Amino acid sequence: MENYFIIHGSFGSPFGNWFSWLHDFLEDDGKEVYVPNFPTGVKYQNYENWSKLLKYYLDLGLINENTTIIGHSIAPAFISKFLVENKIKVKKLIFVCGFNNYFGINEEYDTVNGTMYFDNLEDVKQYANEIICFYSDNDPYVKYKAEKEFSDKITTNQILIPNAGHINSESGYDTFEDIVGYLY
Repeated sequence: MENYFIIHGSFGSPFGNWFSWLHDFLEDDGKEVYVPNFPTGVKYQNYENWSKLLKYYLDLGLINENTTIIGHSIAPAFISKFLVENKIKVKKLIFVCGFNNYFGINEEYDTVNGTMYFDNLEDVKQYANEIICFYSDNDPYVKYKAEKEFSDKITTNQILIPNAGHINSESGYDTFEDIVGYLY
């Protein structure tokens, strides 16, 4: 059965930004949707802890070739690394403001994000039938160049949303209508 995962970013939650709206949109359309609450905070947010939680869903058989994973901020790097390391193929990846190997936000973010980065980002192309990347040209946290480089490495299906910030609530994105046409 087709299903969806929505993965939040650093210091985030499944209830922030446009995630609840997207969950409800998909569920109202009869889709199975999971929005895990990953551990956050400097002592808890790291690749190992996030992997343990995602492996729980994997062990239940919920992540497979019928799965679409939507990730925001650091989640695209985490998801890519997880799929590559575990050799898991999914239907589609939709990444919003993704980046890899980028430092300079602040010490706390750099600490928690650093464990998610990996060198073979391009390898994720083998584990998804389709990859779509959304990003903005004025993200206050991650430089445009870092988001563009991330997208260039993994897909030609890129959507630049001008003046959208980090495409989060802070930037006015409690809903995210632009993503709807790419979900199915």
